[in-house]
Amino acid sequence: MNSHLKINKHPFPSLLYLEWILLTITALIAVIPPPLRRFRPKPIEQSICGAFPDLSVCNLLPELSIYSLVGFALMGLLLPIKSKKYKIIYTIIEIALILITGLFGERFARVFPFLYIILVTRSCLIFNLPGRLFLTSLSFALFLFTTQLKYQLFSFQASPQAQERFRFLSLNWSLVFGLSLVFVLLMMNAVLSERHSREKLAIANEKLREYAMRIENQATLEERNRIAREIHDSLGHSLTALNLQLETALKLWQSNPGKAETFLATAKELGSKALKDVRQSVSTMRSNPLQEQSLDGAIASLLENFHRSNGILPIYQINLEYPLPPEINTAIYRITQESLTNISKYAYATEVRLELTTTRGNLRLIIQDNGRGFDLGQNTTGFGLHSMRDRTLALGGEFNINSAPGSGCKITVNIPLMRLK
Repeated sequence: MNSHLKINKHPFPSLLYLEWILLTITALIAVIPPPLRRFRPKPIEQSICGAFPDLSVCNLLPELSIYSLVGFALMGLLLPIKSKKYKIIYTIIEIALILITGLFGERFARVFPFLYIILVTRSCLIFNLPGRLFLTSLSFALFLFTTQLKYQLFSFQASPQAQERFRFLSLNWSLVFGLSLVFVLLMMNAVLSERHSREKLAIANEKLREYAMRIENQATLEERNRIAREIHDSLGHSLTALNLQLETALKLWQSNPGKAETFLATAKELGSKALKDVRQSVSTMRSNPLQEQSLDGAIASLLENFHRSNGILPIYQINLEYPLPPEINTAIYRITQESLTNISKYAYATEVRLELTTTRGNLRLIIQDNGRGFDLGQNTTGFGLHSMRDRTLALGGEFNINSAPGSGCKITVNIPLMRLK
């Protein structure tokens, strides 16, 4: 067979070991003499050899049963897993070996029902559910057929009372054997279902890990692009203007020192602005922006820096009833920082209000300005707004923004706290 399972790659090594143990037990049973000698049915090979005493094959029938049992045991080392044709051929050979062992072996005839249990176990490893059900039913039917055949042979040489006892024992044994096959089938289905679920869970975890890595890489790339844009738009612009001011001051230094000094003063202001932009970019890249500060203290520092940079004194109200988890503190800080940055750059506002409160298991952040506003249909694709929205949604919250040209902007963030306590 071109596709098979080797011992070290067997899907269930414990089942393979259990199969060997069961085969060893059946071999021991074959060696032990039967306790009820008088009720033992006459083997088929004795009937054949009695009818044809000159056949030399009669001497080989017991050895053939032994070879069949050994071959059946060795087949457990190679299980077809791909080709349907090889699976069917494999199963037919198994059934043939079981029938040879059961019909032509005098002592091995007592162990062949256990071989059907092994057959059902192997079928669960190589077939889907319909194939497993078919082979389980076929195993029980073959067992009944073989039992009935032995009963007919036994009835020719037994008294009516012995026939009745043998029929009763056969019926009980058939019921027990049928229930055993059903139990083995259900157990194997449960084991295989659990294995399949574990494999699916492992695949899902691996995909989730890969997806998380892609998201992390994408977030890192977007953050780098945002910082690059900020450096280009703010620091680059400031340094370019600074360079022009210094060049002009150098040209006027001999002819007009007073005017050159004015250009130098402007260059100094541009240098201070560039330094502030660098510090802001470094602050943005910090992994722990609060630096052991409380959330209300960190936001108060942001508002104070905003006041110094823009000349606008924000009106704020912060009421936190209890400490918040670190992930919420970081998210609220970043959202506030990004909102104040956008107001500084684009809003041209004269009034800013901030409200941060916790009520009834919910945290609410409201940031509002009276600036020039913008059209929501055209200005919601910026990285800053996406970043604020993603931080909110990652915590299971809601992010809303209301704005219109000439009407300012209002950002509202609601984050549930009950599941995070």
